[in-house]
Amino acid sequence: MSLIGRWASLGSEAALGVRSIAESRVVHPVRPDRLARALLAAGRYGATPATVLAAAAELYPARVALHDELGALGFGELDDQARGVARGLHRELSVRCGQAVAIMCRNHRGFVQAAAGAARLGCSLVPLNTDFAASQLRDVLAREGARAAIFDEEFAPLFESAGFTGAKVIAWQESPSDLPTLRDLMATAGQEAPPPEQPGRIVLLTSGTTGTPKGASRTVASSGLLALAAGGLVDLGRIRPVPRSGGALLLAPPLFHLFGVVGMSAGFALGSPLVLRRRFDPRATLEAVETHHAQVLFAVPTMLARILALRGEVQRAHDTTSLRMIVSGAAPLPAELAAAVMNEFGDILYNAYASTEVGSGTLATPSDLRAAPGTVGRPLAGVRIQILDPAGRPLPPRQTGRIFVGSPFAFDGYTGGGGKEVIDGLMSTGDLGHLDEAGRLFIDGRDDDMILSGGENVFPQEVEDLLTARQDVADAAVFGVSDPEFGQRLTALVVRTPGSETTAEELRDYVRGHLARFKVPREIEFVDELPRTSTGKLQRRRLAEAVGDGR
Repeated sequence: MSLIGRWASLGSEAALGVRSIAESRVVHPVRPDRLARALLAAGRYGATPATVLAAAAELYPARVALHDELGALGFGELDDQARGVARGLHRELSVRCGQAVAIMCRNHRGFVQAAAGAARLGCSLVPLNTDFAASQLRDVLAREGARAAIFDEEFAPLFESAGFTGAKVIAWQESPSDLPTLRDLMATAGQEAPPPEQPGRIVLLTSGTTGTPKGASRTVASSGLLALAAGGLVDLGRIRPVPRSGGALLLAPPLFHLFGVVGMSAGFALGSPLVLRRRFDPRATLEAVETHHAQVLFAVPTMLARILALRGEVQRAHDTTSLRMIVSGAAPLPAELAAAVMNEFGDILYNAYASTEVGSGTLATPSDLRAAPGTVGRPLAGVRIQILDPAGRPLPPRQTGRIFVGSPFAFDGYTGGGGKEVIDGLMSTGDLGHLDEAGRLFIDGRDDDMILSGGENVFPQEVEDLLTARQDVADAAVFGVSDPEFGQRLTALVVRTPGSETTAEELRDYVRGHLARFKVPREIEFVDELPRTSTGKLQRRRLAEAVGDGR
């Protein structure tokens, strides 16, 4: 089905969504001329940061768009700055429509200025992971053919080590530099940059933990934005209480990640100011919620765990009653953590599931998380999900298989070539999972993480979730190592909570009492921390290094 067809099929559901949120002030009446200009921006820039910012500037010109360490910026002012960045890229650096612009910024206004400015030219946006090594950066920049790179001053040595020879622009600056800055681009005089001949792409990088991450290219034109708007109305109808238009959205995950891009777009679409900090700090996050009366908090599970670790006087000292919604995503949310968050903040936690390749996925509401701990919820509007066996046949509820998703926002393919397996219009996520009788999805692990031990299949996440449910375990990872008798044997790395003296034998007995014998780790080693990405995902390929195994 075409994107327009999907949008049309959502019409009746969207009407119900409008009715359900009409009294919540999630949207406000706007002048017809402003609405027309906002729709024009959607047709010109496609599904990019330029669209959501330009549209918000037309609809809410006097509202604050974001707060960061430099202060507040209004929607109109921020859009003018993005226009200036586009002008400077075009006139000073000769960047043209269709060329790639790489962005390596932490969470601050510079990322938004750079992304929206480059998108105004119709450029391909390539947000870069701030944890990249020089070799990864070099390979990604070469593969994507980056014409220019906009980055924070702290990353300048990394770009030098990567040997990047394209145009360089500093976004966040704390000392003098010979390189041009975003402020310099904004000050460029002359005519506006030409409108793009076609909407630009967004190339989001996969969360590869070793080697070079793949680039997942996505181009969504105006018809896709109509589907997004209709689906958004349906999904907002599932949220209680609905966040109000203009209420602050605190965005803790990195902006270079899909979760961050979604949060930024959602905030601007609601006319809500984004609250950004360059680095995550749990105490500062609570302070920001209170200071800005934030209604929505986007955070990955490890961030939520760090916030909960502040239990006591520090956490109770901050007023967080303004929060209407906490959205978790980008990594598995353990059932025990979900329950602890809701017990602390109320039943306002939502768990989202998506992927860089398939885009839209599922959403678990607080009632889902209470009724079915561990679920990632039901499909979002316009999304279809099936669990398939190795032969591509649908599996019944409670049986684990490969997760396939049909989404109107699936990617176009990898920039280096290739794509994901597609069956009957549904795309593989690379995850294993199952549905329950109510249609709620559960993630059982990655299909390439499955461990075959003694002829039995073991999914590490099941054992990890059991271990982390204990009060004396702060974090855990399970993986397989070579074994001459069993093919692979299970090994666990465990981070104990402060003051805990639990032993490996106690943990093995605990697992043995809850799971089949073949799921009990043969070895358990205690470590200070586990290797995780900036979004909280386990870097499984680095686990063996911690125990000196050469797997």
